[in-house]
Amino acid sequence: MVDCGPATTYKMVKAGLWPTQVTDLFFTHHHFDHNVDYPCFLLTRWDQSIGDEEMLRVYGPSLTRDITEGLIGPSGVFAPDWKARVGHPASQRVFVNRGGTLPRKPPEVAAHDIGPGSVIEGDGWTMESAFADHAQPYLDSLAYRLETDEGTVVFTGDTEPCDSVVELARGADLMFAMCWDDEDYMESHGEGDGVSGARGAADMASRAGVSRLVLVHSNPRLDEVEAKTRAIGHARELYSGDVMLATELSMVEMTGDGGPG
Repeated sequence: MVDCGPATTYKMVKAGLWPTQVTDLFFTHHHFDHNVDYPCFLLTRWDQSIGDEEMLRVYGPSLTRDITEGLIGPSGVFAPDWKARVGHPASQRVFVNRGGTLPRKPPEVAAHDIGPGSVIEGDGWTMESAFADHAQPYLDSLAYRLETDEGTVVFTGDTEPCDSVVELARGADLMFAMCWDDEDYMESHGEGDGVSGARGAADMASRAGVSRLVLVHSNPRLDEVEAKTRAIGHARELYSGDVMLATELSMVEMTGDGGPG
């Protein structure tokens, strides 16, 4: 799982996934639109568990450990909630009825602050991080490359076009790239710093030789048909592969040949 923005937990369940199925979470950076649902996800995953699930591992740039501790640590803002669920007989009964065994354990998360160049290994996958140019020096930002047997996916996170993301994305099957808006609009409104538009995302995808480009994290203006059409057209001027503008709950194939979703 990459990032945990508004209503992520709700959307995950609506898409047919369950928080207890997630074992690893990666943050690109800590703007609220990328982490505001983190407490909901943490508490839902813990509350719906029966105590024998794999411990959640969380990775992200600086602040990841502090935010996690501040949410669910012994003195965290949500500690009164989980302490009540651990100790109250009614909550204990629900936990036992679900299949858990008392005493119920407090939430435990392995949270790690990582930087560019980190490589995390999982069961059949590896995740590599790289510098993304977004909100420095206020917030550190990362892009990620996920390698699996089914293919390679790159998540640019929020970034302006930069060589580090291009190098990370070399030869990837699929790239989810930030596309805040069409550059003509961005430049005329002074919104080009630290973000990518349609041309910037397409240029990075083209330079990296990516097979498919999915434009994400867009200004609501791109919901308008004319603006959406113009942005995709500008992307296709620079990128010859398959390009699409994502919508909520989209299912995206790994490649254009009917590969895994």
